[in-house]
Amino acid sequence: MISWRKHYKRGLIAIGLLLSTSASIYAQGDAKNGEKLFKAQCTACHALDKQLVGPALGGVVERLKTEQNLDTDWLHKWIKDNKSLRESGDKYAIEVYEKFNKVEMTPFPNLSDQEIDDILEYTTNPPAAEPAADATAAGAPGAPAGMDAVTALEVSKRESMNSKVILISLLAIGALLLWLLLKLRQLVKLQQDDDLVGVNANKAVSFGELYRKYHYVGKGLVVLLGIFAAYGIWNSLMWIGVYKGYKPDQPIYFSHKIHAGENKIDCQLCHSSAKYGKVSEIPSMNVCMNCHRNIAEYNGKYMEPGKDKAFYDGEIQKIYAATGWDPASQQYTGKTQPVEWTRIHNMPDFVYFNHAQHVVAGETAIINGFNQKNPDAKIDVVCKACHGQVDTMNVVQMANDFTMGWCIECHRTTEVDMKNGYNQEYFKNLHEKLKKQYGSGAKVTVDAIGGLECGKCHY
Repeated sequence: MISWRKHYKRGLIAIGLLLSTSASIYAQGDAKNGEKLFKAQCTACHALDKQLVGPALGGVVERLKTEQNLDTDWLHKWIKDNKSLRESGDKYAIEVYEKFNKVEMTPFPNLSDQEIDDILEYTTNPPAAEPAADATAAGAPGAPAGMDAVTALEVSKRESMNSKVILISLLAIGALLLWLLLKLRQLVKLQQDDDLVGVNANKAVSFGELYRKYHYVGKGLVVLLGIFAAYGIWNSLMWIGVYKGYKPDQPIYFSHKIHAGENKIDCQLCHSSAKYGKVSEIPSMNVCMNCHRNIAEYNGKYMEPGKDKAFYDGEIQKIYAATGWDPASQQYTGKTQPVEWTRIHNMPDFVYFNHAQHVVAGETAIINGFNQKNPDAKIDVVCKACHGQVDTMNVVQMANDFTMGWCIECHRTTEVDMKNGYNQEYFKNLHEKLKKQYGSGAKVTVDAIGGLECGKCHY
C-alpha cells in the first residue's frame, strides 16, 4: 500500500512538470537568435500575427499540436523539405499546400535542427521589443518628432543665434531711426529761425525751374529705370519653364530616402527603362507590389520628422487600394484605382534626350566628370549627376536647372571615357589631332564629338 502511494505521488509530480512545460516542450531554442533567423529567412512570406503568402506563425507549435496532434518533428521535416513530405503522402502537408494556392514553400535544408528550434521558440515566446530611445526627449525642447539629440541641439543653438541676430538688428534699426528723428528735429528748428522765416516766405521755386536745372539727372534716371525694367522682363522670360526645387505632393507618399537610402534599392530596379529606353518611366503599381505584397506595414528604424508608423502603414494601404490587393485573402480583387502621379521632370517637346545614351554609354564619363568637379559631393550612381542625391530625399525635387546652358556646360567639361575600347579606337585620330593642336595634355570632351551640334538635341 505504501509503495503504491509512493508511485502515485511521483506520477502526479511528473504530470505537473509535463503540464507546466507543455507550451515549450520543444523549446530548447534561443528566441533572440530565432528572431534574427526569422527576419532573415521567413519574413518574405510570413508574419507572426497575420497571413501573408503563408500562414501566421505566431503560436504555430501549440496550434499544430492542438489541431492536428503533430509535434515539432513534423515542422522540422516541413521546413527542411516540404516537397518530399508531400510526396510521402502526408495528408496535412498536402492540405496546407492546397490551402495556400499551391505555392510551394522554399525548402531550408541548410538550417540545422537547433536553428529551427530557435525559430520555433521565437514564434511561441517572441522577446519583448526594446523600447526605442526617445531622441526628442534628449534633445532640445520643442524639437520635431524623430529628430535625434545632436540634431535637436544644433537646431536649438541655431534658433538661439537667429534670435540674437534679429534682436541686435532691431536694436540697430531703432537706434538709426532715433538718430534720424533727432536730425530732423534739428532741421525743423533751423527752418524756424527768425532770420530765415521771411526769406522762405518770399521764395518760390517752380517745377519748371527745377526741371530745367536738373533735367539731365531726370533723363538719366528714366534711362536707368528703363534698362532695369528691360533686364527684369528679359530675366523673367529666360526662367520660364525652369523649376529647380519643384517638389509637389504626390497622391501616395513615397520616400526615396527610405527605399534608395535606407534599403539600398537600385534606381533601375524601379526605373528599368532608364537603362534601355529614351524615357525613364514612372513605375507601375505592379512594381511596388513586387515587394509590398509581403510588406504590409513599416517596421524600419528611420522616421521622417512629423511622420509616424501609422502614417507609413496608411500609405501602404493606398497601394493595396490602387492595385485591388486584399491582404487578408492574399488575392487581387480586380477593383483597381488609377494613381494620378504629378510629373516633376518633363523636357519640352522640341528637346530630344535619351536616358539610355547617358546611363549606359556615358555612365563612367559622367560619374568621373561630376566627381572631379564636385570633390565634396561625389556620386556613385550616374542618375545623381542630374537628379541630385535622390537617396537623401523624402520628397523628390528637381535638383538642377535643366536649361540648355546647363547641358552645354556639362558637355564642355565632361571628358569622354577613352579607356573604353570602342572610344579609344573610334576617337583615336581625333585624339591625336587634339594633342597636336593643344598639346599632349589635350582631352576629348563631349563637345568635341558632336555634343554642341544643334541637331543632336533639336529636330
